[in-house]
Amino acid sequence: MTATDMPKRIHEGRNVKRFWEMLGIKQETLASEVGEDWTQSKISHLESKETIDPTIPEQLSRALKVPADAIRNFDEDATFNIMANTYHDNSASVHYSFNPVDRIIELYERMLKEKDELIAKLTEGKK
Repeated sequence: MTATDMPKRIHEGRNVKRFWEMLGIKQETLASEVGEDWTQSKISHLESKETIDPTIPEQLSRALKVPADAIRNFDEDATFNIMANTYHDNSASVHYSFNPVDRIIELYERMLKEKDELIAKLTEGKK
C-alpha cells in the first residue's frame, strides 16, 4: 500500500479552528458559548488534537451552529480538489440551491446578535 492509497486522516482539532475562523469569532467567544468549564486555552489545546473526544463535536456544533459531522469529517483538501476538478475553466456555471447573499446576511445578523449578547454579558458583569 502506497502513501497515496492510504485513507487521509481528518484533523478534527484543526477543523474546529477552521470553523471559528470562517465564522469570524474568537476562541474566547467560542469557549464561553460551549460552556463554563471551557477556556480559550482549552480551545487552543483541542485544536492541536487530530482526534477529539466523540462528545466534544456535539458541544462545539451547538456553539458554532454547524453539524457535528462537519467538525468530524471536513476535509479542506478534498473540497478544493472537487472544486478544481469541477470548475477548471470559465465555462463552468454554479447553480446554488440557496441565495448566497441571504446566507451572508444570516451569518452577519447572527454575528451581530452574538456581539450584542457579549456586550450585554460584559455590561452586566460591571454592575
